Amino acid sequence: MRLILAVLGFSLGMTHTTTLAEEHFESGPARTALLELYTSEGCSSCPPAEAQLSRLKNDPGLWKRIVPVAYHVDYWDRLGWRDRFAAPAWTARQQGYASLWRSDSVYTPAFVLNGREMRSGFSGSSAPDDPGGRLRATSLDGRSWKIEFHPESTGAGAWEVHVALLGAGISSKIGGGENGGRNLEHDFVVLTQQEAPLEAKGDHWSASLTIRPSAESAPRKGVAIWVTRRDELAPVQATGGWLAAR
Repeated sequence: MRLILAVLGFSLGMTHTTTLAEEHFESGPARTALLELYTSEGCSSCPPAEAQLSRLKNDPGLWKRIVPVAYHVDYWDRLGWRDRFAAPAWTARQQGYASLWRSDSVYTPAFVLNGREMRSGFSGSSAPDDPGGRLRATSLDGRSWKIEFHPESTGAGAWEVHVALLGAGISSKIGGGENGGRNLEHDFVVLTQQEAPLEAKGDHWSASLTIRPSAESAPRKGVAIWVTRRDELAPVQATGGWLAAR
């Protein structure tokens, strides 16, 4: 009987292993908007903007019409509270946008929709249905991704893919700074991000990359994936989704 149970347990384990679900995210031919929020736990005007971003969790257009990401910048860290999600790279990304817009400064909260500054905030509307090409991403473990992009135009160009690991349902007890004593809720937080050049493969472009794990835990995780022209910030197409718990 013990031998039978052992064999049965081994068989069930093998079945679980071989039926591991593949993560698969794919855009339609119309352009999916990438919405970026630049924020900080040290900024007292940021929680309402983050709450606005969080409401997209219940939006039927999430991942299909709009892909949200929240970059926590580090220039508030010196003012009384160090944001654990902040990174110099996210500040540099916002500064890159400011340079494109010929602006001398950066600020929070700041929304950027498909590379365009939204000074008046995010109204809840996504970008027009411009053609964007088809973007497909697959993974067996939620870390190593195979990317395939079919651009709308087959003309010359160099493309790059960006994959961001996102955390959602995160709570932070703030011990200092402008939000001292508050409990803040965060969604779509960029935890790590990788880029890779896409290579031409006949009628499409492809790449493989592995995203770094994050030391930060989150009740729920997802990925945002978008394509840009090489060395540009504005996205051409985007996709993404929630990751299965592993």
